[in-house]
Amino acid sequence: MSTSQTDTLAAGLWKPRSLDALHYGPECVEKNLLSCLPSANSKAFIITGASLAKTPLVAQLEKLLGSKHHAGTFSNIKQHAPVAQLDEATEKVAQDSNIDTLISLGGGSPIDSAKAISARQHEKTGKYLYHIAIPTTLSAAECTQLAGYTKEDGTKTGVADPKIAVSAIFYDPAFAAHTPLKLWLATGMRAMDHAVESMYHPTASEVPCKAIALQAIQWLFEYLPKAKESHPNNDDVTTRLFLAAYASLGFIGLNISGGLGLSHSLGYALGSPYGIPHGETSCLTLGHVVKLKARMSDKDAVSCARILPYVGRDTSTGDNVKDADKVGEAILDLVERLNLKTTLTEKGVGKDQMDIIVQRATGGKADERTAGAVKTLVEKLY
Repeated sequence: MSTSQTDTLAAGLWKPRSLDALHYGPECVEKNLLSCLPSANSKAFIITGASLAKTPLVAQLEKLLGSKHHAGTFSNIKQHAPVAQLDEATEKVAQDSNIDTLISLGGGSPIDSAKAISARQHEKTGKYLYHIAIPTTLSAAECTQLAGYTKEDGTKTGVADPKIAVSAIFYDPAFAAHTPLKLWLATGMRAMDHAVESMYHPTASEVPCKAIALQAIQWLFEYLPKAKESHPNNDDVTTRLFLAAYASLGFIGLNISGGLGLSHSLGYALGSPYGIPHGETSCLTLGHVVKLKARMSDKDAVSCARILPYVGRDTSTGDNVKDADKVGEAILDLVERLNLKTTLTEKGVGKDQMDIIVQRATGGKADERTAGAVKTLVEKLY
């Protein structure tokens, strides 16, 4: 494992999901939203969160839709999409049989909630709802056919169905203008998590998934520090980061089986149970996970080492594990430069929770060596 090597390109598969349109750039919502509705008489229901309801964005969107197309707005989706609010929103949508479109406005929680509502509507009526996403963060929830939400006991669950995937995406910098800087940057690290974990996922395709994931990593390393200094006043940087978020997950394909990776599994184990936003869980875990993965198998060491030229550290040591360590350190350094470094202690998670976190992250199915390695990693997060 110490000798530098390249991936052996085995047979693979990329099965793309359908996407009708991806609009990006200033004023793209105003110019193109109505043309993306599935019919001239479509009725659209807006799904968003309470914080965005306090901004002008919701009213602007309602005005743009007008009485002809606006069927209602639900603005109480909370972090991690609790099932109680999801139930409430689903009921409101079900009350109007004319609704054929959902417009999610916000980060991962509203977008995932809209996907889950579409799945529920299909169960009741046999029809899915058309879904238009207007993201305000870099979480990239608009890129998957997965809808995650939080059960009453605080654990995450969800539904997976290609038919609930977003059909049209709008990356409009004006809709990120009210996103707090810390949230914007932290969700950027969530996008980094997607891209990095794609590199060692066993069923991710070489092209386009891994090739574009590497480009996403490079863009995120370049533009997140610029956003730290300019957000939300630089439309070019904002739009480029939106596109980097899409590149991090938008080409993962329907062929992917299983979870994305250990950093994501740890994120789910830490996120909703302890009220930690997923962007912040990625800041905590990703750099350490890269180092661990490189020590768990030769193949993962190669995959992690491939990232090195894209994080601004071009000099290879000739050793895959050492190069992967440099990648992990670069990620941890970026987290610190973005002022996003935190600990589980700061988040109020006691060390008595370590075994529970490991069990949740591994599904209780890991062998003794893996479970021990994950526990050692979790210890480093305090």
